[in-house]
Amino acid sequence: MSRRVRMWVLAIGGLGLAALLFAASLELPGFGGDRHPYGDRAVEAALARHTANAVAAVTFDQRAFDTLGEESILFCAALGTVVLLRQTRDEHRVRPEPARVAPPVRRYALVALPVTLLIGLYVIAHGQLSPGGGFQGGVVVATALHLLYIAVDYRALERIRPVGLYAMADAAGEAAYLLMGAAGLVAGTAYLANFLPHGTFGTLASGGTVPLLNAAIGVEVAGGVVVLLASFLDQAVEIVDADDRARSGRTPRHDTPPEEEPV
Repeated sequence: MSRRVRMWVLAIGGLGLAALLFAASLELPGFGGDRHPYGDRAVEAALARHTANAVAAVTFDQRAFDTLGEESILFCAALGTVVLLRQTRDEHRVRPEPARVAPPVRRYALVALPVTLLIGLYVIAHGQLSPGGGFQGGVVVATALHLLYIAVDYRALERIRPVGLYAMADAAGEAAYLLMGAAGLVAGTAYLANFLPHGTFGTLASGGTVPLLNAAIGVEVAGGVVVLLASFLDQAVEIVDADDRARSGRTPRHDTPPEEEPV
């Protein structure tokens, strides 16, 4: 097929897609109007299953299968990063040197760390009741741990961040979501269907499977983000000149350029 024919095929396909999108846009409700058919159905379904947060009901109930794909993207990203950035046998890692931290920054970060961690856990636990959920809370929990990097140094972060355990948490969260969907099949309904009792509206136990799927996402996101950040931070390099290296007595690893060595 020549280039000219391919361009004609592309143009015809683009015009056809544009025509379909234009026809679909004619059926959209007016901007700012009071007719919201999708939103009305989503809110009605959320209330029917005792889920106060309609967004969480859409994410973990009405479109739970879509969410499985979204969390799998993060899981695959973390897995791929670990495989690609893993330390090989011929690499020699230099221990990071401690860095001086300004006392105000140190105090603020150490105070903010437990508060931020608590907020992240709260956001995960109340995902079916209020704005937030496993995705948002998981990121907050993961980044809260890295306040120790700001307050002290990288070595202090490494002591509370065994990457292997967080990688296992990432896999466990992904597996829990998959198994919860399979439990629906065992119960005689559809995959990832909300088959559990809906509980009392406005309580932590409300929403059926929504809080369980939300918690699984929180664990997976927190573990995955920690693994990603650990992989990238371990790849940081410090550029020093030859005189500095000679004075410090540090030896660069074999595969780095002459003026670069890992931190």
